[in-house]
Amino acid sequence: MSQLIPLFNSTEHLEAELKEAKESGSYPNDREYYLTIEFLLSYKGSKDTIASYRRELEKLLLWARTVIKKPIKDLGRAEIEDFIVFCKKPPDSWIGTEVAARFIEINGKQSPNPKWRPFVMKTGKVYRISDPGIRALFAVLNSYFGFLIQSEYVQVNPVALIRQKKQYLRTTQELPKIRRISNTAKEYLIAEAEKMAKENPQVHERTLFIIKAMLSMYLRISELTENDRWTPKMNDFNKDSEGRWWFYTIGKGNKEGEISVRDEMLEALKRYRIHLGLSDLPSADEDTPLITKHKNGFGGITSTRWIRKIVQDCFDRTVATLLKAGNADDANEVKRATVHWLRHTGISEDIKRGRPREHVRDDARHSSGSITDKYVDISKADRHESAKNQEI
Repeated sequence: MSQLIPLFNSTEHLEAELKEAKESGSYPNDREYYLTIEFLLSYKGSKDTIASYRRELEKLLLWARTVIKKPIKDLGRAEIEDFIVFCKKPPDSWIGTEVAARFIEINGKQSPNPKWRPFVMKTGKVYRISDPGIRALFAVLNSYFGFLIQSEYVQVNPVALIRQKKQYLRTTQELPKIRRISNTAKEYLIAEAEKMAKENPQVHERTLFIIKAMLSMYLRISELTENDRWTPKMNDFNKDSEGRWWFYTIGKGNKEGEISVRDEMLEALKRYRIHLGLSDLPSADEDTPLITKHKNGFGGITSTRWIRKIVQDCFDRTVATLLKAGNADDANEVKRATVHWLRHTGISEDIKRGRPREHVRDDARHSSGSITDKYVDISKADRHESAKNQEI
């Protein structure tokens, strides 16, 4: 199979591309493509949502164009079912081993990245999509075809015709596993970040601060970057009248949140600010960006990919250190980890230590306690040990 070419660039590029197509009159030449861009841009207020929808619809259009060679308007229930099966077991040529940017800049122009693939499997021998992933895929497709009906491009929503969606889901006794690293791996990660900060403070004091913030305040990656909803600033750390420190954020679903700042996090903030040449703690009117671009003065970071790269560098060094120490299990765990695992790790570890669950729920900004309950981490070994000596 020839190289897979990504279809959809960043929001800014999609907006420019759509505008140019309409002005030049080329819009009707590939209506389904430009309608898909319009659909994606309707979610541009949420970086997480547009990224998720872009990822799934890119797979659909590439599959329709390169595998079955049909336009979207000709897809029926059978084709959508075939697409779901395809997503559960894509060919090796569609699977990458790392998250790669769709496009890279070459000689001042945006060019397809040869390392990009629609599916990613960081470790393991078999690609596997989770049940939540299948449900999310159905939801995206259902919304997309609803939009195409409103745009009078299709007449029927083929996703709605699939009555037995459960046939594509696995049934299991276990709750979905919360992805986290072990406490040992976490300690190695923090130690490695501290070592990096000592070796190259100009670059890695920022690394250390990001990792501690994500672990201790359960932050999502999008809550550290500038976006259309808000710009994270130093004075989002603020002290109340009782002397307690809080961190204000706008997170998933455009929801405001106020997070307890523990003493250790406050010390991490002081260390990072002193490195930047600031006072140890922010004033109420200070608008310095929270995470700075060191190479470009004190501007704030606007790309989640940049944060991922910063943390991934520390992950990679931690893996090497763990292997050198003879700890292959934890090394493999960190190798599988994504940045979001730091949030999961912080939540799980605090529950395990006995922090009141309702306090964890509020700081994690969960909509209900049932979501927080999923982080109760009872291992199979502990479960077996508690049962081993029980009488029948």
